[in-house]
Amino acid sequence: MKKKEFEKAMEPLSVRLAEMAYWAKATGQRIVILFEGRDTAGKGGAINTIADVLNPRQCKVVALSKPSEAEQGQWYFQRYVEHLPTKGEIALFDRSWYNRAGVERVMGFATPEQVDTFLEQTPVFEKMLTDDGILLFKYWLCCDQDEQEQRFAERFDDPLKRYKLSPMDAEARTRYDEYTKAREHMLKATHTKHAPWTLVDFNSQKQGRLTLVADLLDRLPEMKIPKPDFELPPLNGEPSKESFSVLKPLPDYEG
Repeated sequence: MKKKEFEKAMEPLSVRLAEMAYWAKATGQRIVILFEGRDTAGKGGAINTIADVLNPRQCKVVALSKPSEAEQGQWYFQRYVEHLPTKGEIALFDRSWYNRAGVERVMGFATPEQVDTFLEQTPVFEKMLTDDGILLFKYWLCCDQDEQEQRFAERFDDPLKRYKLSPMDAEARTRYDEYTKAREHMLKATHTKHAPWTLVDFNSQKQGRLTLVADLLDRLPEMKIPKPDFELPPLNGEPSKESFSVLKPLPDYEG
């Protein structure tokens, strides 16, 4: 899909995303969206597609680094709880508590016992969230290994993207099938009626973004609420220009 095609298709969806944000703010609704998937699947791009439309004061992106020593001693879900939204907010998780069932399991950062405990507790934890009124959406972004390899190569060759790679990425890319097994085990344990998973094909990232956003919007409750009723009257007199007495702006960039 070409960029212009994608942008044209996104126009009506962007309007609906803005309406979603206005509805959430007006009603106090809390929305949590989890983005999970393999490395290079396109989580960041999908998140930006949504976040770029919304006010950052209302919509926050949560991308946590590895847990600190103190956090390692906490209840596993504890560090994620503090990033849940308050009324009227939207939280987009770039990876989430499901790290334990994915990268931590495959790369050996969690014991089998810890993974089993996580898979037992997660449906209960998520039921607490949804029972409290949070709208929880869980997306897994899918891509084939040949597409993943191409994206790794593009990152490696691009000086603007190479910083995203790490030695762990080099190791993880050899464990494609292990990640598949871990995902299927995770889905079997945590795909519930109150917090179902949705898988989206991201072999084409632009098509995947459209599919994900359209699905998200279609699953929201009825969002029809009165729009603000006000007018923008004309200014009295001619518009003013910027004036400066203390400092002046930088000169224009000339390259």
